[in-house]
Amino acid sequence: MAMPNFLIIGAAKSGTSALYHYVRQHPDIYMSPRKETHFFAFVNGNPNTSGPGDTIPNAVTNLDDYKLLFEGVSREEIVGEASPTYLYIPGTAERIKQYIPNVKMVAILRNPVDRAYSAYMHLIRDGREPVPDFRKALDLEDERIEANWGPIWHYKYGGLYYVQLKRYYDIFSQDQIRVYLYDDFNHDPIGLLQDIFRFLDIDDTWVPDVSIRPNVSGVPRSMALHKFLHRVLLQPNPVKSLSRKVIPEDIRFRTTTQIRNKNIKKQPMSPDVRKYLVDWFREDISNLEGLIDRRLSFWLD
Repeated sequence: MAMPNFLIIGAAKSGTSALYHYVRQHPDIYMSPRKETHFFAFVNGNPNTSGPGDTIPNAVTNLDDYKLLFEGVSREEIVGEASPTYLYIPGTAERIKQYIPNVKMVAILRNPVDRAYSAYMHLIRDGREPVPDFRKALDLEDERIEANWGPIWHYKYGGLYYVQLKRYYDIFSQDQIRVYLYDDFNHDPIGLLQDIFRFLDIDDTWVPDVSIRPNVSGVPRSMALHKFLHRVLLQPNPVKSLSRKVIPEDIRFRTTTQIRNKNIKKQPMSPDVRKYLVDWFREDISNLEGLIDRRLSFWLD
Protein backbone atom coordinates (compact mmCIF):
# COMPACT_ATOMS: atom_id res chain seq x y z
CA MET A 1 0.00 0.00 0.00
CA ALA A 2 1.25 3.49 -0.89
CA MET A 3 3.00 5.83 1.51
CA PRO A 4 3.33 9.58 0.84
CA ASN A 5 6.17 10.98 -1.22
CA PHE A 6 4.95 14.55 -0.66
CA LEU A 7 4.02 16.45 2.52
CA ILE A 8 2.72 19.93 3.23
CA ILE A 9 4.25 20.45 6.67
CA GLY A 10 2.87 23.86 7.68
CA ALA A 11 2.80 26.44 9.05
CA ALA A 12 -0.64 26.49 10.66
CA LYS A 13 -2.92 29.38 9.61
CA SER A 14 -0.60 30.19 6.70
CA GLY A 15 -2.54 28.82 3.77
CA THR A 16 -2.02 25.07 4.23
CA SER A 17 -5.73 24.35 3.83
CA ALA A 18 -5.82 26.27 0.57
CA LEU A 19 -2.67 24.54 -0.70
CA TYR A 20 -4.14 21.15 0.15
CA HIS A 21 -7.36 21.86 -1.76
CA TYR A 22 -5.56 23.37 -4.74
CA VAL A 23 -2.82 20.78 -5.29
CA ARG A 24 -5.23 17.86 -4.97
CA GLN A 25 -6.93 19.07 -8.15
CA HIS A 26 -3.86 18.04 -10.16
CA PRO A 27 -4.49 14.73 -11.99
CA ASP A 28 -1.04 13.44 -11.03
CA ILE A 29 -1.49 14.09 -7.30
CA TYR A 30 -3.40 11.99 -4.78
CA MET A 31 -3.91 13.72 -1.44
CA SER A 32 -5.19 11.92 1.63
CA PRO A 33 -8.97 12.46 1.81
CA ARG A 34 -8.39 13.41 5.41
CA LYS A 35 -6.45 16.64 5.85
CA GLU A 36 -4.35 16.93 9.01
CA THR A 37 -3.73 13.32 9.93
CA HIS A 38 -0.93 14.45 12.31
CA PHE A 39 0.53 10.95 11.89
CA PHE A 40 4.25 11.77 11.95
CA ALA A 41 3.77 14.18 14.83
CA PHE A 42 2.28 11.51 17.09
CA VAL A 43 2.98 8.07 15.55
CA ASN A 44 2.54 5.39 18.22
CA GLY A 45 2.22 8.17 20.78
CA ASN A 46 -0.39 9.99 22.83
CA PRO A 47 -1.95 12.94 20.97
CA ASN A 48 -4.28 13.95 23.79
CA THR A 49 -4.37 17.68 24.46
CA SER A 50 -6.54 19.68 26.84
CA GLY A 51 -7.55 22.89 25.06
CA PRO A 52 -11.28 23.58 24.61
CA GLY A 53 -12.46 21.62 21.57
CA ASP A 54 -8.98 20.42 20.60
CA THR A 55 -9.01 18.13 17.56
CA ILE A 56 -5.45 16.79 17.95
CA PRO A 57 -6.72 13.79 19.98
CA ASN A 58 -8.27 12.56 16.70
CA ALA A 59 -4.82 12.14 15.14
CA VAL A 60 -4.02 8.96 13.23
CA THR A 61 -1.28 7.27 15.26
CA ASN A 62 -1.30 3.71 13.88
CA LEU A 63 0.69 2.92 10.71
CA ASP A 64 -1.91 0.53 9.30
CA ASP A 65 -4.66 3.12 9.76
CA TYR A 66 -2.45 5.73 8.14
CA LYS A 67 -1.80 3.54 5.08
CA LEU A 68 -5.55 3.06 4.63
CA LEU A 69 -5.84 6.77 3.84
CA PHE A 70 -3.96 6.11 0.61
CA GLU A 71 -5.77 2.98 -0.57
CA GLY A 72 -7.47 5.04 -3.28
CA VAL A 73 -4.19 5.73 -5.11
CA SER A 74 -4.29 4.51 -8.71
CA ARG A 75 -2.15 6.11 -11.41
CA GLU A 76 -1.05 9.22 -9.49
CA GLU A 77 2.70 9.83 -9.33
CA ILE A 78 2.53 12.02 -6.24
CA VAL A 79 0.93 10.81 -3.02
CA GLY A 80 0.61 13.36 -0.26
CA GLU A 81 -1.03 14.83 2.79
CA ALA A 82 -1.02 18.09 4.74
CA SER A 83 -0.55 18.42 8.51
CA PRO A 84 0.70 21.78 9.86
CA THR A 85 1.68 20.16 13.15
CA TYR A 86 4.62 18.60 11.29
CA LEU A 87 6.51 21.88 11.24
CA TYR A 88 5.82 22.67 14.88
CA ILE A 89 6.01 19.44 16.89
CA PRO A 90 9.61 18.50 17.90
CA GLY A 91 10.69 15.05 16.76
CA THR A 92 8.42 15.03 13.71
CA ALA A 93 11.24 15.62 11.22
CA GLU A 94 13.10 12.62 12.60
CA ARG A 95 10.02 10.39 12.30
CA ILE A 96 9.43 11.49 8.72
CA LYS A 97 13.07 10.68 7.96
CA GLN A 98 12.59 7.22 9.46
CA TYR A 99 9.45 6.32 7.51
CA ILE A 100 9.78 8.18 4.19
CA PRO A 101 13.38 9.45 3.88
CA ASN A 102 13.08 10.53 0.23
CA VAL A 103 9.89 12.58 0.67
CA LYS A 104 9.55 16.08 -0.77
CA MET A 105 8.14 18.72 1.57
CA VAL A 106 6.55 22.13 1.18
CA ALA A 107 6.28 24.74 3.92
CA ILE A 108 4.39 28.02 3.58
CA LEU A 109 5.19 30.76 6.09
CA ARG A 110 3.02 33.72 7.01
CA ASN A 111 4.15 36.85 8.81
CA PRO A 112 4.22 35.34 12.34
CA VAL A 113 2.41 38.36 13.79
CA ASP A 114 -0.48 37.88 11.39
CA ARG A 115 -0.34 34.12 11.83
CA ALA A 116 -0.71 34.48 15.60
CA TYR A 117 -3.72 36.75 15.22
CA SER A 118 -5.27 34.49 12.59
CA ALA A 119 -4.99 31.52 14.95
CA TYR A 120 -6.63 33.57 17.70
CA MET A 121 -9.45 34.69 15.40
CA HIS A 122 -9.88 31.11 14.18
CA LEU A 123 -10.63 30.06 17.75
CA ILE A 124 -12.84 33.11 18.31
CA ARG A 125 -14.71 32.15 15.13
CA ASP A 126 -15.33 28.64 16.42
CA GLY A 127 -16.37 29.80 19.89
CA ARG A 128 -13.39 28.09 21.57
CA GLU A 129 -11.27 31.04 22.74
CA PRO A 130 -12.65 32.12 26.14
CA VAL A 131 -10.60 35.34 26.35
CA PRO A 132 -12.01 38.22 24.24
CA ASP A 133 -8.78 40.26 24.42
CA PHE A 134 -5.89 39.11 22.17
CA ARG A 135 -3.14 40.57 24.36
CA LYS A 136 -4.52 38.83 27.43
CA ALA A 137 -4.65 35.56 25.49
CA LEU A 138 -1.00 36.05 24.52
CA ASP A 139 -0.09 36.55 28.17
CA LEU A 140 -1.78 33.23 29.00
CA GLU A 141 0.15 31.26 26.39
CA ASP A 142 2.86 29.79 28.64
CA GLU A 143 0.24 28.81 31.20
CA ARG A 144 -1.85 27.12 28.52
CA ILE A 145 1.13 25.23 27.11
CA GLU A 146 1.94 24.02 30.61
CA ALA A 147 -1.66 22.78 30.86
CA ASN A 148 -1.22 20.84 27.57
CA TRP A 149 -3.44 22.93 25.33
CA GLY A 150 -2.94 21.98 21.66
CA PRO A 151 -0.66 23.70 19.11
CA ILE A 152 -3.40 25.96 17.72
CA TRP A 153 -3.30 27.83 21.05
CA HIS A 154 0.46 28.47 20.76
CA TYR A 155 0.02 31.88 19.15
CA LYS A 156 3.60 33.10 19.65
CA TYR A 157 5.62 29.89 19.70
CA GLY A 158 3.85 28.62 16.59
CA GLY A 159 5.51 31.44 14.64
CA LEU A 160 9.14 30.66 15.52
CA TYR A 161 9.82 29.39 12.02
CA TYR A 162 13.62 29.44 12.19
CA VAL A 163 13.62 27.07 15.15
CA GLN A 164 11.10 24.80 13.45
CA LEU A 165 12.60 24.71 9.93
CA LYS A 166 16.14 24.24 11.24
CA ARG A 167 15.16 20.75 12.41
CA TYR A 168 14.35 19.82 8.80
CA TYR A 169 17.38 21.51 7.26
CA ASP A 170 19.60 19.63 9.72
CA ILE A 171 18.52 16.14 8.61
CA PHE A 172 17.11 16.45 5.07
CA SER A 173 18.75 17.49 1.83
CA GLN A 174 17.81 21.05 0.95
CA ASP A 175 16.49 19.90 -2.44
CA GLN A 176 13.77 17.98 -0.59
CA ILE A 177 12.38 21.15 1.02
CA ARG A 178 10.64 24.05 -0.70
CA VAL A 179 9.71 27.07 1.41
CA TYR A 180 7.18 29.67 0.24
CA LEU A 181 5.78 32.83 1.75
CA TYR A 182 2.09 33.46 2.27
CA ASP A 183 2.70 36.87 0.69
CA ASP A 184 3.78 35.16 -2.56
CA PHE A 185 0.72 32.92 -2.38
CA ASN A 186 -1.60 35.91 -2.17
CA HIS A 187 0.22 37.77 -4.95
CA ASP A 188 0.41 34.92 -7.48
CA PRO A 189 -1.27 31.69 -6.32
CA ILE A 190 -1.15 30.04 -9.76
CA GLY A 191 2.55 30.81 -10.18
CA LEU A 192 3.31 29.41 -6.73
CA LEU A 193 1.30 26.25 -7.36
CA GLN A 194 2.97 25.66 -10.71
CA ASP A 195 6.34 26.03 -9.00
CA ILE A 196 5.26 23.30 -6.59
CA PHE A 197 4.33 21.11 -9.56
CA ARG A 198 7.82 21.66 -11.03
CA PHE A 199 9.32 20.80 -7.65
CA LEU A 200 7.35 17.54 -7.77
CA ASP A 201 8.40 16.81 -11.38
CA ILE A 202 4.85 16.70 -12.74
CA ASP A 203 3.02 18.74 -15.38
CA ASP A 204 3.51 22.37 -14.35
CA THR A 205 1.14 23.74 -17.00
CA TRP A 206 -1.88 22.49 -15.04
CA VAL A 207 -3.97 25.40 -13.74
CA PRO A 208 -6.04 24.67 -10.63
CA ASP A 209 -9.14 26.59 -9.58
CA VAL A 210 -8.06 29.00 -6.84
CA SER A 211 -11.23 31.10 -6.70
CA ILE A 212 -12.21 29.83 -3.25
CA ARG A 213 -10.06 30.35 -0.13
CA PRO A 214 -10.95 27.84 2.62
CA ASN A 215 -10.63 28.17 6.41
CA VAL A 216 -10.85 31.96 6.64
CA SER A 217 -10.54 33.36 10.17
CA GLY A 218 -12.70 36.13 11.59
CA VAL A 219 -15.82 36.84 13.61
CA PRO A 220 -19.01 35.11 12.41
CA ARG A 221 -21.79 37.50 11.49
CA SER A 222 -24.15 34.77 12.61
CA MET A 223 -22.78 32.31 15.14
CA ALA A 224 -25.87 30.16 14.70
CA LEU A 225 -25.19 29.80 10.96
CA HIS A 226 -21.52 29.11 11.61
CA LYS A 227 -22.32 26.37 14.13
CA PHE A 228 -24.91 24.89 11.77
CA LEU A 229 -22.43 24.70 8.90
CA HIS A 230 -19.77 23.21 11.16
CA ARG A 231 -22.13 20.64 12.65
CA VAL A 232 -24.14 19.63 9.59
CA LEU A 233 -21.62 20.02 6.79
CA LEU A 234 -18.24 19.40 8.40
CA GLN A 235 -18.74 16.92 11.22
CA PRO A 236 -19.75 13.26 10.66
CA ASN A 237 -23.55 12.96 10.53
CA PRO A 238 -26.30 11.36 8.38
CA VAL A 239 -26.86 14.55 6.34
CA LYS A 240 -23.18 14.80 5.44
CA SER A 241 -23.03 11.10 4.57
CA LEU A 242 -26.03 11.47 2.25
CA SER A 243 -24.62 14.61 0.63
CA ARG A 244 -21.40 12.75 -0.23
CA LYS A 245 -23.47 10.28 -2.25
CA VAL A 246 -25.55 12.79 -4.22
CA ILE A 247 -23.40 15.96 -4.43
CA PRO A 248 -19.92 15.94 -6.04
CA GLU A 249 -17.18 16.78 -3.54
CA ASP A 250 -15.91 19.87 -5.40
CA ILE A 251 -19.41 21.37 -5.54
CA ARG A 252 -20.06 20.59 -1.86
CA PHE A 253 -16.70 22.10 -0.85
CA ARG A 254 -17.21 25.23 -2.96
CA THR A 255 -20.75 25.85 -1.73
CA THR A 256 -19.90 25.29 1.92
CA THR A 257 -16.81 27.49 1.78
CA GLN A 258 -18.61 30.33 0.01
CA ILE A 259 -21.36 30.37 2.64
CA ARG A 260 -18.89 30.20 5.53
CA ASN A 261 -16.68 32.97 4.10
CA LYS A 262 -19.61 35.32 3.50
CA ASN A 263 -20.57 34.82 7.14
CA ILE A 264 -17.13 35.96 8.37
CA LYS A 265 -16.11 39.56 9.03
CA LYS A 266 -12.55 40.69 9.67
CA GLN A 267 -11.52 42.47 12.85
CA PRO A 268 -8.25 44.48 12.96
CA MET A 269 -5.45 43.87 15.43
CA SER A 270 -4.50 46.58 17.92
CA PRO A 271 -1.36 48.51 16.78
CA ASP A 272 0.09 48.17 20.28
CA VAL A 273 -0.25 44.40 20.19
CA ARG A 274 1.26 44.28 16.71
CA LYS A 275 4.29 46.26 17.90
CA TYR A 276 4.69 43.91 20.88
CA LEU A 277 4.64 40.85 18.61
CA VAL A 278 6.99 42.35 16.02
CA ASP A 279 9.56 42.86 18.76
CA TRP A 280 8.93 39.35 20.13
CA PHE A 281 9.55 37.73 16.74
CA ARG A 282 12.38 40.01 15.58
CA GLU A 283 15.34 37.71 16.38
CA ASP A 284 13.72 34.59 14.91
CA ILE A 285 12.82 36.47 11.70
CA SER A 286 16.40 37.68 11.38
CA ASN A 287 17.71 34.12 11.74
CA LEU A 288 15.10 32.81 9.30
CA GLU A 289 16.27 35.21 6.58
CA GLY A 290 19.65 33.49 6.49
CA LEU A 291 18.18 30.00 6.62
CA ILE A 292 15.82 30.40 3.63
CA ASP A 293 17.77 33.16 1.85
CA ARG A 294 14.82 35.58 1.71
CA ARG A 295 14.61 39.17 2.88
CA LEU A 296 11.85 39.43 5.49
CA SER A 297 12.27 42.97 6.74
CA PHE A 298 8.76 43.82 5.51
CA TRP A 299 7.43 41.51 8.25
CA LEU A 300 8.88 43.94 10.76
CA ASP A 301 7.18 47.07 9.38
